[in-house]
Amino acid sequence: MPASTVSAKQRRQSMRAAGVSSPWVMFLKGFFKHPVMVGAIASSSQKLVNRMLDKVDWDNCKLFVEYGPGVGTFTRPILKRLAPDAKLIVIDTNPDFIRYLKHTIDDPRFIALNESASEIKRIIADHGFDHADYIASGLPFSTLPTGVGDAIAHATHDVLRKDGAFLVYQYNPKVKNFLTPYWEHIDHEVELWNLPPAQLWWAWKK
Repeated sequence: MPASTVSAKQRRQSMRAAGVSSPWVMFLKGFFKHPVMVGAIASSSQKLVNRMLDKVDWDNCKLFVEYGPGVGTFTRPILKRLAPDAKLIVIDTNPDFIRYLKHTIDDPRFIALNESASEIKRIIADHGFDHADYIASGLPFSTLPTGVGDAIAHATHDVLRKDGAFLVYQYNPKVKNFLTPYWEHIDHEVELWNLPPAQLWWAWKK
């Protein structure tokens, strides 16, 4: 039996033993348990992912942070592009998603934390960094509890390096209201090849 098949089989057995479901089941469970935090009932399309990440300067990225990784739709493509000596920190308040990612991603560059994105300053400092190069987010800012979205946007701007960017994909254009108080340089596009069509934002720290 090929090594890749053995590895996949062992991974599935480990997931079952740990009570970890398939990605589709995990996504639906996360949506129905915490709909205001997941924000969509389907994962982002690969076209959306590629379009979002194409603007990243991967040669000058040592720390990438992702808010709300879910089942890893963005996480795995980020790791494929990330330099061997860089790190990816993913942050999610849903412990089920964090447990799933820890059981399905085996990469020394990968750190998965059951935390709030509003604590980003402390989180990156705890891991030996004073700034992040890029931060991506699929969090539904418009449905977060009052004050949380603004706190996350403010903290995110503070920890980004100069010329770094906050990459935000949303289904509600009101997310711009959380970005404009902190960023002057914001690019915006719409990805129609997604369910539902998504708003894409790149907020650059100049």
